[in-house]
Parts: sequence; C-alpha cells; structure tokens
Amino acid sequence: MELGLKGKVAVIMASSRGLGKAIAMEFAKEGAIVIISSRSEIALEQAAAEIKNAAKDAEVYYQRCDMTNEEDILSLFEFVSGKFGRIDILINNTGGPKTGGFLEVDDGDWYAAFEQNLLSYIRTSRAVLPYMKKQQSGRIVNISSSSTKEVIDRLILSNTFRAGMVGFAKTLAREVAKDNIMVNTVGPGRILTDRIKELNEIAAQRQQTTIEEVVEKSASQIPIDRYGEPEEFAKIIVFLASSANSYLTGQSLVVDGGLLRAL
Repeated sequence: MELGLKGKVAVIMASSRGLGKAIAMEFAKEGAIVIISSRSEIALEQAAAEIKNAAKDAEVYYQRCDMTNEEDILSLFEFVSGKFGRIDILINNTGGPKTGGFLEVDDGDWYAAFEQNLLSYIRTSRAVLPYMKKQQSGRIVNISSSSTKEVIDRLILSNTFRAGMVGFAKTLAREVAKDNIMVNTVGPGRILTDRIKELNEIAAQRQQTTIEEVVEKSASQIPIDRYGEPEEFAKIIVFLASSANSYLTGQSLVVDGGLLRAL
C-alpha cells in the first residue's frame, strides 16, 4: 500500500521517548520530514540521532516544547512553517496526568491535567489548522487512552480529560472535513511504555506483590496474550495520518490486542 508520506511534514508532540518516538520513527521510515518535540533538548538530540540511525536518509528536526506552555507551542509551529512553508500532519501526544482516585486529587491537579491533556491539544490544533486549510489537506491524530472506552480505576483525571479530548476531536473533525482534513483519536491499551511500567509499579506496591506478577496477570487478560510493542501502535497512527486514509475521520479507536470488552 502506498502511504504517500514521502516529503510530508509531520510534527509529533512529546516524541523524545515512548509512543511519540516510535511514531516519529515510523514516519521517518516512510520518508516523511519529521519534527520531534519534548521538554528536554538533550533527550530530543538523542532521539533524533536514534531515528536517523534507524531510518536511512531520514530528515529529522527537533525543537524543545512544553505542551503546557502556549508560547512554546506557538514557537514550535512558527519554526516549522518558517522552514517548510507547510504542515501536513500533527500527532498530538503528551504524558498522562497524576494517578489517584477522586479524594486523592485537588484543584491544582485538575487544572494541571486540563492544561496538559486537553488544552494542549486544542492549542496545537489551532496552530496548524490555518496551514492545513490553505493546503486543503491535513491529518491530525490525537493519542489518548483506552479510558475513552472503558474507565480505569484510580485514573480519574485521565478518564475525565481523555473523554473531553474525544468530544473535541469529533466536533473538530466535522468542522474541517470539507477541507480534506481528517481528525482521529487513538488510545493505547497495554503497550510496553514507561507509563505502563510506572502504572505496573504502582499496582505492585498497592497489591503488595511483584511487578512480574502484575505483568503476568494483566497480560493474561489480553486475548493476544501479551503487551503490545510501541512500533505496533505507531504503524496504526502512520496509516491514519497518511493519504491512504482518505475517508476515516472523527473516530476514536483503541489499539489494545482485544483487551476491552466494550463495544
């Protein structure tokens, strides 16, 4: 299948490690011009070198950007548009909010999660849409969580704002579809990332058991019988952001190996 990504300008947020880096890697392998960002310039430099090493002739750029800082976001997209004159693809991604139940989070946690996990995606989308509308073409893919389909205990902040993200993306998709701009949301299930490792460590402490036992038990609940790999998730994102996807928009998908029972 021809994905039509060669020479396309793809901006991947929070991409110095984890799912973001895996997604950037797959875009680079398909010949896209890749711009990665995160809060750490050192981590970005290392990630860019790794991507270039893995993808022959990869064109990779990076700029520091804190997703909770509006000035950083504007600066990033001014850099991209100034250098390339276009923005074809935006992959919205950010770390998860604080864990805990309702009585364990305060107003400060709610505001922080709103800014990190919802407002940041609104700001980045607002920044790229003028370019995509002018081009009459664009793809926005929002990375969310499986909690958009089935809430996860002790993740009340994620459950709340990830759901808000889906509502935002669905509405935006309807507004910009006439401009050939596709907007979709994809949630990872148990994909082997640092975030999943962190949650497993918390679960092991709470259950007074080992991390290995937590992993074995959780993997046994997945029909495919294992955690997913970041590159497996990344390939789905790359397809949705490619010209091969010419009709699917406004959808909220979960890549979870069949774990969720929700329809």
